Amino acid sequence: MGMPAQEKQRWTAREVRELIAAAPHATPRYELVDGELLVTPSPGPPHQWAVTRLLFELALYLREQPVADVLTSPSDIEVEAEQVTQPDIFILSNAEADRITRDGFPAHDLLVAIEVVSPSSARYDRVTKRALYHRRIPEYWVVDVDARIIERWRQGHDRPEIVTGILEWTPEGATRPFTLDLPSLFASAWRERQPPRA
Repeated sequence: MGMPAQEKQRWTAREVRELIAAAPHATPRYELVDGELLVTPSPGPPHQWAVTRLLFELALYLREQPVADVLTSPSDIEVEAEQVTQPDIFILSNAEADRITRDGFPAHDLLVAIEVVSPSSARYDRVTKRALYHRRIPEYWVVDVDARIIERWRQGHDRPEIVTGILEWTPEGATRPFTLDLPSLFASAWRERQPPRA
């Protein structure tokens, strides 16, 4: 997610890290893509409910299938030099999780980057950051709570898979796929009550 900052023409990773260090747990969130500083305001409740539910589902799956780890922002990601992003949720290999536990952020090697878009961030999530992620990360999921879809971008594909029903992802080494019921995810993001399962 992100909106451009208008004050300066070109930023460096060092300058963005200084902004982040000054307020590491506060909003706005700062990211750097192609020299442009993106500033993200606090997200709305449906965005946060979607992030929470998706993080929960992925964490449950990866606890059972311990082939990767999942984290959420604020966490610096630098998949290319001078590009600092903070995806809402990201999945990294166990080796990369061990490395950042030992050495600290930024993370460099992601399996999946996930952004939950909002009206102020949609252009950057779908265009600017997508180009960066598409070059370096096997999968990039753009979660659109308003449209109730996930755009699933994979390396080597020119177009996204548009998922509206069940999202399925099988990381290397897993014995079964991760599955996510998107109608249920989006209903929970909008706090729509569903009847209990029998």
